[in-house]
Amino acid sequence: MNTQTTFSDKVHTQDAYSELAQIFKASGDAMRLEILRILERDAYGVLELAAIFDVGQSAMSHHLKVLAKAGLVETQREGNSIFYRRPVLLGETPTDTARLNLLESVDLLSITDTTQTGIAQVREQRALQSQAFFARNAEHFKAHQELIAEYGLYSKPARELLENVQQSEMSVVLEIGPGEGAFLQDLSEMFNQVIALDNSSEMLEQARQLAQTQGLDNIEFLLGTTTDALQRNIKVDAIVINMVLHHVPSPASLISDCTQLLNSGGVLVISELSRHNQTWARESCGDLWLGFDSKEISQWADEAGLQEGESLYIGVRNGFQIQVRQFALPDLNQETLAAVDLLPDANTVGS
Repeated sequence: MNTQTTFSDKVHTQDAYSELAQIFKASGDAMRLEILRILERDAYGVLELAAIFDVGQSAMSHHLKVLAKAGLVETQREGNSIFYRRPVLLGETPTDTARLNLLESVDLLSITDTTQTGIAQVREQRALQSQAFFARNAEHFKAHQELIAEYGLYSKPARELLENVQQSEMSVVLEIGPGEGAFLQDLSEMFNQVIALDNSSEMLEQARQLAQTQGLDNIEFLLGTTTDALQRNIKVDAIVINMVLHHVPSPASLISDCTQLLNSGGVLVISELSRHNQTWARESCGDLWLGFDSKEISQWADEAGLQEGESLYIGVRNGFQIQVRQFALPDLNQETLAAVDLLPDANTVGS
């Protein structure tokens, strides 16, 4: 018998039991479970979580410390701010499997009305912060944006990814956050109808004026958010989001909304910053988030029911990288037809 191996195995097993105990201890509190529930899609700061659950900062910090010790949350730095999110779990160990099972069970529960109200207030505060920036800097938006990346670096690849999957029956396109409206001319040429959606009246007016100057007469300008578009029962064949995700309160929720706005077989094209540490972008460009890991965007899209297509990664000055991504909503009609084609011919059954 190999005594050393046996002892090592016992130590490893004992560590696993201790780790499991921490997971179960962390899950033995209703508030902590609901914290995990709302972290399914979004990351929040400790003050935001304290406001959502109407508790003191020290109490919330304690809950987060317990969850972090159990490996159920991790920190994400955004400039000088620390946000908490759920880790990516692969289920390759017994303890990771326990965490996954716990989170899957939690996600089956509805978020309480009180917590929903708190989340809405936090998102509104984030949105107001972004809107206030664009209200102050609408006239200088292009100059601020080009501190990070020139428009042509991502607009051309975004158009190409859209053209690669564009079909004759695709007629209506939605651009979320058109900014000054530079990409609207491309979309106006490619589609019969264009909808420009922005929650900044100042930026939307600039886009409207540019479209008028260019003689673009197939564009509808809509002030609001994707929530407003859903309430109006808008359905489109394609959606474009150029350099917008890092400005929105809940990027994962925005992508989820896009799934509901798309017709079956529709396409979503996103150009966005990869995660970076250029904290000056928060003040100079009004960024709420310092870019995103490509796996984050892929995960949000997958959870929303989108299939991943082509991706391009473009290095730009000042250490930034832009990712241009293509996703599609499966064509349920085509899938149904394919399933029917696989069925045996009734005339040949039993022959």
